[in-house]
Amino acid sequence: MGTFIALLVLSVLIFFHELGHFTAARYFGVKVEVFSIGFGKKVYSKKIGNTLWSISAIPLGGYVKMKGQDDTDPTKTSYDIDSYNTKKPWQRIVILFAGPFANFLIAFLLYFAIAMMGVPKLLPYVGQVEKNTPAYEANLSKNDKLLQINGNTIQYWEDIGKYINQNSNDDMTLIIERAHKNVTLRLIPKRIEDTNMFGEKITRRIIGISPLGKKTVTHLGLGDSLYYAWEETKKASTLIVKSIQKLLTGEVDSKQVGGVISIVNVTAQASHAGIVALFFFTALISVNLGVLNLLPIPALDGGHIIFNLYEMLTGRKPNERVMLYMTIFGWVLLISLMVLGLYNDINRLWEHK
Repeated sequence: MGTFIALLVLSVLIFFHELGHFTAARYFGVKVEVFSIGFGKKVYSKKIGNTLWSISAIPLGGYVKMKGQDDTDPTKTSYDIDSYNTKKPWQRIVILFAGPFANFLIAFLLYFAIAMMGVPKLLPYVGQVEKNTPAYEANLSKNDKLLQINGNTIQYWEDIGKYINQNSNDDMTLIIERAHKNVTLRLIPKRIEDTNMFGEKITRRIIGISPLGKKTVTHLGLGDSLYYAWEETKKASTLIVKSIQKLLTGEVDSKQVGGVISIVNVTAQASHAGIVALFFFTALISVNLGVLNLLPIPALDGGHIIFNLYEMLTGRKPNERVMLYMTIFGWVLLISLMVLGLYNDINRLWEHK
């Protein structure tokens, strides 16, 4: 069931991405010949108006085939009034950007829905206190609730690490609640060598506690929900851009690249964890699709946007031969990344056997 939900999520996100292209194309009077979810052999098709709506055998993406545009051969053009080629460069850019924009919009709406349903938060209650740590030496105990760190109010567990590592002084004053009484404790955090989410070595400060696991749900008003959705969408986009940057510079190992199997597995696990977890992962995948499609690779929306920006700034179209070779290079690069992701996925599955 989890795998089915994961494939359904991917299909829905791809559908809305392509619907963004379709809507913008039709707005500017461009004929859309094919709207396909998936690639390869068509398993179901229905013609509505001038568009053939299809579901294809390989569920690894989708496409809209506009009149006058052919990603497999950019030299194939049409100069009819309803052709993509006859539109102004800025109109083509809008059509191209509409797909990724739809993904960002879906992510924003999912984060907004999470905020309205209630954002799950861990409360700052101490669970385990590790021996021979600053917290142990300061006599922190299980069930203690952290109220303040150096005068900063602690609302949720996530605040603890933030204030510990933001503090420039070694000495820290903690106010905790224990047996309905406030107690003041003092300690000096311990510096440890660790790795961040990108696998890079970092130094951070700890006090040696883990959460008790008490949770709450924070319900936000309309304004706060809109702000939360904006911030989470921006945060997810920044994270993905940084990940790509670090991958390209070699700071992140290519073994970290995941393919469709990883996406399906993670989404399937999230579906078992509940609707909020599923919405979180779906929003992250949607942002991922939006960012990746804006990369300046000729076979992607970002690459076509670059070609159109060139035409808009110079007043002339890019050389057809150059476009053809760059598009071929783009497809080779994309297929190579897909193969790398699939290879890593299979290795991970093999290692877990």
